[in-house]
Order: sequence, then structure tokens, then C-alpha cells
Amino acid sequence: MAKVKKLDDTQLLVDVIIKGLQDVKGEDIVSIDMRKLDNAVTAYFVICTGTSNTHVAALGSSVEREVRKTLKDRAWHTEGYRNAEWVLLDYINVVVHIFQKEQRDFYNLEGLWADAEITQVKQA
Repeated sequence: MAKVKKLDDTQLLVDVIIKGLQDVKGEDIVSIDMRKLDNAVTAYFVICTGTSNTHVAALGSSVEREVRKTLKDRAWHTEGYRNAEWVLLDYINVVVHIFQKEQRDFYNLEGLWADAEITQVKQA
């Protein structure tokens, strides 16, 4: 029973992260459900594109602010704010990747984890 609650909490975290990205006009948002994969490093990836260094940093800050406000939680680890080409927010069960377009195309996380269930988020 506790496992189901934990997964519900994880889905709620994904939803709050997506709201934080949409609030600052994140582009091409996808969630990748990795729970059924044997070699998964987390339950979900949420991936988003920003249009500039400033936009990528603003997207990351918006996610952190929304998660703190709504769920009273903080990222376990963050990195990438200095150059803001790829910001990573690690919430343990959910890892957020906010890329500029060139970096997103280069690393192609959707292709790397193509065996997982990938959901395109509709623009808000």
C-alpha cells in the first residue's frame, strides 16, 4: 500500500514540475516514465527546452519555487545554473533536464530512453 502512495506522490511531483515549466513558457516539455525499465536511474525524467541561458535559468528557478511552494520540498541536487545551457534538478524520483535546443538535440535523452513511456505535454 505504501508503494502506491509513493508513486502517487511522484506523479504529483511531476505535475508540479510541469506547472513550474509552463509558468515560464518552457518549450517541448516531455515526461518519461521509467518505472518499468530494469536499468532506470529514477522513476521519471521531465525534459524541457529553453530559448536562451536566461530562459533556461528562469525555468529552473520556476520549478524550484513551485515545488517548494506546493510540496514543501527541495531538489536533492542541482547543477548547470552557471552556464545555463543544461540545468539539472534532481528530486530523486524525478530528474528534471532543462536544455537549450542544441544541447537537447546533442544528448537526445528521449532517444536514449526510447524504451520508456514518453508523454508529450500540451502547451499551457
